[in-house]
Amino acid sequence: MTATNPSSHPSASTEASAQSGRLGLARKVVSVAVLGAILILAAVMLVPAALGYQRYVIVSGSMAGTHDRGSIVYDKVVPTSSLRVGDVITYTPPRGAGPGGRVTHRIFAIRLDRNGNRVYRTKGDANGSPDPWRFTLDEPTQAKVVAGVPYVGFAFAALGIKQVRMLVIGVPALLVALALLAGLWREAGEEAARVGAERPDVVTS
Repeated sequence: MTATNPSSHPSASTEASAQSGRLGLARKVVSVAVLGAILILAAVMLVPAALGYQRYVIVSGSMAGTHDRGSIVYDKVVPTSSLRVGDVITYTPPRGAGPGGRVTHRIFAIRLDRNGNRVYRTKGDANGSPDPWRFTLDEPTQAKVVAGVPYVGFAFAALGIKQVRMLVIGVPALLVALALLAGLWREAGEEAARVGAERPDVVTS
């Protein structure tokens, strides 16, 4: 029959090893999270730009169901003459006819005027009727949507706020610093325990 001492406790080295494992896992999780966030931002921001794509953030719900509010769409510059009904384009409506700034809507109709110029009309996929304005595209090329990433635009909009940028940079740095301090504290404790084990006459506090 084997007897056990109910008052016995795990050795200091066992506790230190367990704590070391937990801290090591925490550091790995933080490192992977930070690296993953950096890689995602790099992929979303840098790679498409390097390939010649333009990036726009959807700020309204007129294309909901296709490109929801907060999405990022990537546009490729194509010959204007290649545009067809059903293509989604990013353009500036005629002055005074539509909202200020650029609009990303689907081409609803293409007609020829008396001079043979192509006249466009667009529509948001979530809107009940086409846009009330008609327009021409005078440039030989036009930005056409070829892909979109849902909700990532919210992150880009948030990064435009100084306080948010500080948090995005500061919080991971703080977590890494805390993990390093915890590691130093653990190593100091292990060193004190080792000294105490090797020199019983040395009292550590």
